[in-house]
Amino acid sequence: MEAVTISPKFQVMLPPKVRKALHVKPGQKMRMLVYDNQVILIPIRPIKEARGSLKGINTDNIREEVDEER
Repeated sequence: MEAVTISPKFQVMLPPKVRKALHVKPGQKMRMLVYDNQVILIPIRPIKEARGSLKGINTDNIREEVDEER
């Protein structure tokens, strides 16, 4: 676990180990969540990076049964 210091401008620098582990680049956007009194940073990735990530997934029962009376 890494400790960081919040600057007078409320800025935080990601430690090098964290940047390397998440492959974060300068200027990259991140989502910030507050959950259960914690701050969670989630890197926003280009949609092209998701290409092929679901290859081989079983799609047999993904859709719900449609109610005919609707």
